Amino acid sequence: MAQAIMETVFDVLYLTGVITVGILLLRRAGSRNLLRMFGWMAVVLGVGDAFHLVPRMFALWTTGLEANAVALGVGKLITSITMTAFYLLLFAIWQERYNAQGRKGLTVTVWALAIARVALCLLPQNDWLAYRPALAFGIWRNIPFVIMGAMLIVLFAVEARRAQDRVFRWMWLAVLLSFAFYIPVVVLGSEIPIIGMLMMPKTLAYVWIVWMGWNLQKEKTGRETA
Repeated sequence: MAQAIMETVFDVLYLTGVITVGILLLRRAGSRNLLRMFGWMAVVLGVGDAFHLVPRMFALWTTGLEANAVALGVGKLITSITMTAFYLLLFAIWQERYNAQGRKGLTVTVWALAIARVALCLLPQNDWLAYRPALAFGIWRNIPFVIMGAMLIVLFAVEARRAQDRVFRWMWLAVLLSFAFYIPVVVLGSEIPIIGMLMMPKTLAYVWIVWMGWNLQKEKTGRETA
């Protein structure tokens, strides 16, 4: 019961918060492309995570996680794809912020990793509908995802420092933390269930990313690009 209460309160606050922020950013964006991109990114994050978190909340309050394995598995699959879209949007935000749209090789690499990630997620070997799917494919499908994350960490660290970007100066750290909390869950979560609690600080790292986008509203219009 305590787990159900804690997770439900946390998840409801998180989902309503990021989706509300996303909608507000979209409404206030006007001609500011970065705000609009952050708005869509927040909505994708919240709606995508809802496909996993809503069934999980339902399971905790009813017949348990194992009895709802199918709904949870479908939700995890959808969330895996929307999280890939989330980081693609973050890469597009990096391009827009630092006028880096012309770096075609980098763009092709990021998109290739995203496509590989989604393709791996769609393979039947993932066994999404099982309560405890095999670990091997959980690792394989996350390899391109982690590489994407590592690239974004470096890109934001370098460009934010170069541009003395106060709004995004800690973006690299937020992305780093999101993966630092996520990877142990992928590798150890099925064997050590308590490791799954790391998904909460991982979620807070996402909230931090969205909050940085919210803070863009304080900038003058001309500072959207460095």
